[in-house]
Amino acid sequence: MTPPPYVPGHGLLAGRAVVITAAAGAGIGGATARRCLEEGARVLLSDAHERRLAATAAELEKEFGADRVDVLPCDVTSEDQVRALYGRAVERFGRIDVAVNNAGLGGTADLVDMTDEQWDRVLDITLTGTMRCTRAALRLMREQGSGVVVNNASVIGWRAQKGQSHYAAAKAGVMALTRCSALEAADFGVRVNAVSPSLAMHPHLVKVTSEELLEELTRREAFGRYAEPWEVANVIVFLASDYSSYMTGEIVSVSSQHA
Repeated sequence: MTPPPYVPGHGLLAGRAVVITAAAGAGIGGATARRCLEEGARVLLSDAHERRLAATAAELEKEFGADRVDVLPCDVTSEDQVRALYGRAVERFGRIDVAVNNAGLGGTADLVDMTDEQWDRVLDITLTGTMRCTRAALRLMREQGSGVVVNNASVIGWRAQKGQSHYAAAKAGVMALTRCSALEAADFGVRVNAVSPSLAMHPHLVKVTSEELLEELTRREAFGRYAEPWEVANVIVFLASDYSSYMTGEIVSVSSQHA
């Protein structure tokens, strides 16, 4: 089944200042950056891969204007770099309305053969990195009395898959982090939610996943196809917008998997 037509923007984030991690390239982060710009936002792009980040930023600046696009490399395992990222957003835009925490690292290894280093690396980027970014955003949003955080989880935080103990544990942790921090942030008028995609195809996934596994995962989807990254980005935009004003602490599954 082919994907539906691309949905045009409707100004859902007009004038908002958005920070997006892991926003380089053609994955969910890059698609989210484009969608936010199409919806009228100003966007600070970040990624640990500086060359890809610069290329993505140059493309978006050409299309949407340099006044609406800013860029700063950031490794989410570094507290100093995370603080610098959010400081840059305030310096450039005066405030932060939306933080999209998309950075994560996968991989495949059976637990019996997994090293501490493999476990620690995935947890540090995927879970602790999300915590660092959420914490930095909430500290600024608390002062504003408003804001929205959208984290990127995964259906694998709910569903078992061989070779994914570290990634599944990290994504389940992102879900728990989202729910707990949402209750805290509600006290100062800030919402925290997460998306939980099943299978969104992008070049990095192809590099780290076997063709056989991708075919198997695709067969599990009710529509018989993977999601386009922009289809996940659409849900992120919804959660970032006023259309989801009563939602906090929710994990929204972006999936067509069979029950």
